[in-house]
Formats: sequence, C-alpha cells, structure tokens
Amino acid sequence: MKKRSSSQAPSGSQDLWRQSATTLAALIRSGEVSSREVIDAHLARIEAVNPELNAVTVMLRTSAREAADAADAQRKKAGKRDLPPLHGVPITVKENIDCVGTPTTLGLAANAKALPEQDAPVVERMRAAGAIPIGRTNMPEMGLRISTSNPFRGLTLNPWNAQLTAGGSSGGEGSAVASGMSPLGIGNDIGGSLRNPAFCCGVAALKPTQGRIPYGSSGDGFLSAQVMLTDGPIARSVADLRLVLEQVHGQHVRDPRSVTVALEGPRVSRRVAMVTSLPGSVIDPAIVAGVRAAGEALAAGGYQVEEGIPPEIELINHLWTQFQMSDLSLTAESIRPTLSAEAAMLMDALIARIDPSVTHAALHQERSRLGRAWAAFFAEYPVILGPVWPSAPFMHDADVVSPAGSDLMLGMQWFVTPGNLLGFPAVVVPTRPIDNAPMSVQLYADRFRDDLVLEAAEVIEAAFRPSTPVDPFVS
Repeated sequence: MKKRSSSQAPSGSQDLWRQSATTLAALIRSGEVSSREVIDAHLARIEAVNPELNAVTVMLRTSAREAADAADAQRKKAGKRDLPPLHGVPITVKENIDCVGTPTTLGLAANAKALPEQDAPVVERMRAAGAIPIGRTNMPEMGLRISTSNPFRGLTLNPWNAQLTAGGSSGGEGSAVASGMSPLGIGNDIGGSLRNPAFCCGVAALKPTQGRIPYGSSGDGFLSAQVMLTDGPIARSVADLRLVLEQVHGQHVRDPRSVTVALEGPRVSRRVAMVTSLPGSVIDPAIVAGVRAAGEALAAGGYQVEEGIPPEIELINHLWTQFQMSDLSLTAESIRPTLSAEAAMLMDALIARIDPSVTHAALHQERSRLGRAWAAFFAEYPVILGPVWPSAPFMHDADVVSPAGSDLMLGMQWFVTPGNLLGFPAVVVPTRPIDNAPMSVQLYADRFRDDLVLEAAEVIEAAFRPSTPVDPFVS
C-alpha cells in the first residue's frame, strides 16, 4: 500500500510536509517550529517529487523564504496571541488566479509574461491571514479540460497512478496537495474544476456557495463565469477547508456579486438524501459502494440517511452545457490561435452541442425554476450525499483523442454541474481507498449552507483513515 500520513506524525522538519495547514499554523504559533522551517520543508518536498508529477509550474523560493523570515520575526515581536490564523503557512495558487510577481498564464505560452498588478481578492485575503505563496500550479489551456496538460507547462501526473488523469482544471493543485508539496491550494470551479482533481487525487475540496468568496482575476468575464465560477480551496482535511473559508469569505469591492452572509445558519434536521443512481448516467459499482460507505458513516454519526434523487439532473446538465458553450462560442475564434490542436478540437466538439432552441431568457427562467425545485428538496433533505464522477479517473488524454472526448468530459460531470448552474455549496471528501486508488464522495446543501456540507464531511472524514499525502507511484 502507499505510504500515508498520520495526524499523529512527528513534527520534526522532515515531517512538516505531511501536516495539515491547521496543524502547521498551531506549530508556528506555539514556536515549536518556525515558518522558515515549514517553508523549507515544503520547498524540499517540491524539489523531491515535482520532477515526477509536474504539478508546480513556478517555485517562489526567494519571496517565500523572505516572507517566512518576516513571519518569524513578527512572531518573536508580537507573540502568538496577535498572529493571523494562517501565519507563516505555505500555499500554492493555480495559474489562472492573480498572484503578484508571477504571470497569470491560464496554461498558455501566450500569457507567459502576463504579470498582474494586484492579487486576486482570494490571494489578497490569504496573505492577510498570514499565508505564504510558495508556488503556482498547472492547469489545462484556458481551463477547457477536466484533465491537466498543456503544451506550455506539460502534463501533470496523478501521484496515485502515473497513467491516470489528475483531474482538472485545478489538477496541479490536486496533485501538489495529495503528494505533500502544499498543505493548501487555491483553485476555482465552473464545472467541477476543484472537485474533479480532489476526486482523482484523493483530497478534499470546497466549492463554496456562489458569491460567498469574491472572484476577481479575469475581469468581468462572460455571463456564465459571473454566474457559475468561484474560487475555493483544496486541502487534505475538512478543517483546513473551513479555515480557508473563514479567512476569504465576504463582500469585496472588486466583485459586485460577492456578499457577506453568516457562515452558520439555523439548525435543521439531519436528514440526508443518498444518491446511488442518476437519471441519464450509469454509476460504477465501486463508486456506489463508496457512497454507501459514506452513508453508513453519516448514519453512525446521527444522520438519517435515505435513498433519494434530487430534481431534473438531465435538464441541469443540458442547461449547464448550453450556458457554458454558448459563451465559449463567443470567444472561440479569438482564443483559437493560442490553443493546441487537441484543445481546439475539444472546444469545437463542445460548441457543436449548442442547442439553438435554448435561448438565454429560457435558460435563466429554467435555472430559477430548478433552483426553487432543489430548495424544496433541501427543505426535506438538508444534505445530499452522492458521487463526484460516476466512474474512476480516465487515462491521460482520453478526453482529447477524438471529438468524442467531449462525451467523456460531460459524462464525468453529470453530478458536478448542479453545484455550478444553481450556485450550491459542495464538498468533496475522501473515503477509503479501493485497490490502491483514492475514493471520494460529494456533499451538497442549499445556498449559503456551506456549514452543513462541511459538518457532514467532517463526520465522513473521521470514519476513514487519512490516505494522503502519498509518495508518487508507490504501491
């Protein structure tokens, strides 16, 4: 079996890369270790395993060490009581999120010198919370794929199996966090781009309620991005997801869609709808078994778990595709010269799925109706438990070997798109690995009930032995 971390692992510098962000923050605050030791341990881990995985595209050695030294000096001066929650803790940042001093490439060579003038709001707030960026991470071209590869940065490998996708589009974050290069990654999600790599790499991810975390890296963007795209964290523990949300949520002047809403809502019944079948899709037995195991953990934790299917999954997938691909068609010719032939082929295959009978007005009317239908379902079942992907991660480039790769891409996202189209919070949490491969489940709740999915995810997490970080390809 793969080597696995333990929450009881020693805190010596050689083991710091195994620790959660929450643990590292506590160790730094107490003075047991320095931020410089933590940063150096993670930089060394990157140097040790990234040549195999190609998850981290840019290492920020100098700026990270300078920030760590400043953090240690601040601790000596201020004492532990006045330190921010993530003081001295390393993070990595996806290459489509503005992080001053490094280009926002979107996985394109054409953007190799696209240096931002200011941090994205999520990076700004992570720095204010004391976090230190140590690297940028890989993504597919323009985030078009659910696998991570591009001609500029190359292919990112899954640390569990070199032949399988690490997911996408935040695949660099998934691979980096799963292998101990980073305790926390910041990515984003418009069609599972946080949840896909979390599933493939066996880590945790939070797609927050739309508008809870301000977005601001790419200007205003198309309407589909304004409505469905959100930044969020990837980590190895649910506690770390919660910690990040606490630091970065709330209204920001650079995102007029962002809002400040309490992180905890009123008490609700502990009823869970467990999804083991999906209209329009076939779920592999191993995935169903993982969902049922998570359901058993929730039942043991005091939840009432019942089989159920939320409304109109097939229509949601159709509308998500129309929304996303109609907007993509508007920019297709301008971005085509920057894309590889494979990415352009996939783009064209996806655009070919546009249904001209679905007008934008009809799309948004249906989206509103579906939101009400799901809200009614959540009134009966405040939490939904189900799969992330309906089957195991696919082989590298299976999504671009032919135009039919679009079928694979959209099929994998069958239970992912509701969170984006309707704006619901979702958490992916690992369960027990099967046949030396990670297994994860997904939790949904109603808008601004991120607390409910995080609470349920912690119950599931507690029932299964931690499976990351892993050493790449050790069996």
